[in-house]
Amino acid sequence: MDMSAIIFTVLVLGLVIFIITIYNKLVALKNRYQNAFAQIEVQLKRRYDLIPNLVETAKAYMAHERETLDAVITARNEAASVLKALGDGDAGVGVKQLASAEGTLRGALGKLNVTMEAYPDLKANENMMQLSEELTTTENRVAFARQGYNDAVMTYNTYRQSFPPVVLAATFGHPTDAELLEFEDSAEIQSPPEVSF
Repeated sequence: MDMSAIIFTVLVLGLVIFIITIYNKLVALKNRYQNAFAQIEVQLKRRYDLIPNLVETAKAYMAHERETLDAVITARNEAASVLKALGDGDAGVGVKQLASAEGTLRGALGKLNVTMEAYPDLKANENMMQLSEELTTTENRVAFARQGYNDAVMTYNTYRQSFPPVVLAATFGHPTDAELLEFEDSAEIQSPPEVSF
């Protein structure tokens, strides 16, 4: 075997190893962000389970606030169905639809919290206090899980968009970037909240 054949074989072997390394890293990063989304899903399901209990506890005190309570349950059911469709792999449902449904739910919960302020007996109710605390804790967990997911998506997208993986990503089944999960609208964050009494 002459020297040029040996060099050619080593170069081809090096190229194959390099391509395998790119493929394996793309798969690992995709699995990492998918696992991070699963963590968000766990926390959102926990929150969706808490909300009906919160509303049931509030119903006894807020009988004439039926519209607010119904809005919370409707928003919760919508967000839960979007999350389920996303988890089932429904191609028509994406992270943006989940973010929109979560925004609607957050708005309904905000109105419920403002309404509850008018009921001192409700705020002092032990079950209500416990449920509110669990909901607050869950909100913090959702925020933490969302941050982990967005970090994993950013790592995946950065690697996928860099050279040479960008050339091979579509061939390896990674044709598009992953979507960040952003619950807040940036214009909404920058505008002051409206409070009416």
